[in-house]
Amino acid sequence: MIAKFWEYVRDRAIATDPGYTRLRLGLSAVLGILIAIVVLKLVGLPLPIMLVAAIAAMMTAFTVNDPTPQAQAVTLVLGFVAGASLLTIASIGETVPPTDIVLFVLLIFVAVYCQRFGSRGIALGSLSFFMFFFAMFLQIRLHQIPTVLLALAVGIASNALVRFVLLPRRREAEFFRLQKAFRARLGAVIRGAEGFLASNGSERSTKQLRRANARLHEAVLLIDDAVNDVFNGVEADQLRRRSIEVELAVQWLSKTAQRTCASDLGPGVRDELIASLQRFRSLIERDPHEVPLISETGEFSKMLVEGSRLDAHPKAGDELRRAIAELAVADVKAQRVVIHDNLAAPEPEPAPAEKTKVFAYDNQTRSAIQAVIGAGLAVLGGQVVSHQRWYWAVLTVFVVFLGTSSTGARFVKGARRLVGTLIGIFGGVLLTLLVNGSVPAILALLMVSIFGMVYMSRISQVVMAFFATAMLSMLYSLLGTFTFEVLWIRLAETAVGAAAGFLAAVVIVPVRTRAVMVGDIEDVLGDLHDFLDQTSKLLTGAENVNVIELSRELDRTVEKVRATIEPLTHPINVSTARRDYGWYVLTTLETIAYRARHVAARSQPGALSGEDRRLTLFTDRIIANVDVLTYALGSLGTTRHGQLVLDDGTPVSDEVADPQARSVLSSLGQLDNAVIALGRAFDVDAVAPAHVVA
Repeated sequence: MIAKFWEYVRDRAIATDPGYTRLRLGLSAVLGILIAIVVLKLVGLPLPIMLVAAIAAMMTAFTVNDPTPQAQAVTLVLGFVAGASLLTIASIGETVPPTDIVLFVLLIFVAVYCQRFGSRGIALGSLSFFMFFFAMFLQIRLHQIPTVLLALAVGIASNALVRFVLLPRRREAEFFRLQKAFRARLGAVIRGAEGFLASNGSERSTKQLRRANARLHEAVLLIDDAVNDVFNGVEADQLRRRSIEVELAVQWLSKTAQRTCASDLGPGVRDELIASLQRFRSLIERDPHEVPLISETGEFSKMLVEGSRLDAHPKAGDELRRAIAELAVADVKAQRVVIHDNLAAPEPEPAPAEKTKVFAYDNQTRSAIQAVIGAGLAVLGGQVVSHQRWYWAVLTVFVVFLGTSSTGARFVKGARRLVGTLIGIFGGVLLTLLVNGSVPAILALLMVSIFGMVYMSRISQVVMAFFATAMLSMLYSLLGTFTFEVLWIRLAETAVGAAAGFLAAVVIVPVRTRAVMVGDIEDVLGDLHDFLDQTSKLLTGAENVNVIELSRELDRTVEKVRATIEPLTHPINVSTARRDYGWYVLTTLETIAYRARHVAARSQPGALSGEDRRLTLFTDRIIANVDVLTYALGSLGTTRHGQLVLDDGTPVSDEVADPQARSVLSSLGQLDNAVIALGRAFDVDAVAPAHVVA
């Protein structure tokens, strides 16, 4: 029983943390802190100085995410320089109040603005901000700077030791863990289909099935990102194609299960289909390296026979049986690529990064302006709550603006942080009462809180804020200053900071969610234009291009829209019309990405060379529709021209004999329909070819 429980926990951990990336980050933070504390304890430094090292180790583990070890080492060195500078400036500013307040408010502008420079900018900006913040929290004085800088160096060096020696990133092992996560999530989709059939399509099972498919898609994208680390170019392209085929088969199985559930199933048919899905899941959840291989089992053969049955009088559920068989075949093909090909390919040359403008007035600049105004308001409001701890309000403003790009996103993030802080207060009080002043117990709970905060940072702001508040309770307990009043002040300052950040985001050069969404959708349409153009060249044999990679770029851009559009679809949005609008746009974009994946998986060089002229006319019309929609989005709010052009009603696929080519053209047609549907969301008319207005 216990063994099964731990196996279930392990499977869930693999499914929720593909590659153990977040687990490695959490352990890196904890190990780095422990090493730094042991070193400084041997030196004999006091607890507040040791906390500087602990904070440095935690923040570098948390924020330094450059793609290569060399780049990470450079960021760590720069982080020491930035952290040392800010600690020194904070200690000097403390001697000449209110200089420290002014510097802290100005620093938030720099820290938010630095996000434009990618992962290194985010790391250096965050580390600088938090070093200044904790200098105020720990009340660092100028005469303490030499020992404080020693602690900072030890903290960063501890993280480097863990990062490069104790827990380095091992690409091959990470890739195999991603495979396990993929299979766990594949099993979750099949389990979701079982639940959908068993509940006769309940609302809860529908959400579970949708969530399982979304998480599977995340795993496929992660595998796609990691595949070049362990495979050479040809094998990587082959695996990408096979993974797309598996994903398409999974999505087809989900849709088929929904259609089958809505049909009239005879007695016992539903139970038989659920049993078939369960048997299939038992195969999926096996390790594909086990002998006999999945493809050599009797269950696999039985599924293929059931799924390939052709009958003049088809039985109820045959479509779902066929979908199961297609998924089984697609999965086996993908596994054969992984098992039989060689790993440990040479590390690829990184593509040259596009240079970022140092100075530009864009959304990131407006965000920095909003943040500095919000920080000023937070100082004023925070001083009213507590003259000594106003900086907690400024911290909340920074966290709210970190990684967000619109007013709606900041409101949602602020609300989540407030809720997490409120829950964390009760948790912190309970934990403090339980440990009853025991230093070893406090340290143990402090490490657990830090691990939980880092582990959950990319998953849930609420849970992250809970662990951050619990960590604060443990810190106050260690310093001997814990009181219930301090935690309630923390909650009040968090509320003040969230309100100040939201007010600044609404009033000062506001960045509306819809405006950011429209910009991101323009990027989607740009990627779609390139994909269609290159696909046409591939299918006619004009060029041999990699449309798989183009379809994945489209996927990633759609994922960016998913994050941007969340304030519209989130339950906190009280407007039902806006939520419906957000879901309509997102679902339409997902359909476009799905159809592009289908086209990419089926496209072969010269597959439609005999249909050159008709194919070119077909794709040119779709590309023209994409361009019209892009122009319309770029000129929203003004008088715009251009109309989308509908198909003439005669599908090109009907006149093509080859089934694979017909499948590609059919998906292109449905992609065209999705572009037309997206146009409706932005009031772009669609007309028949004869009614086009020049």
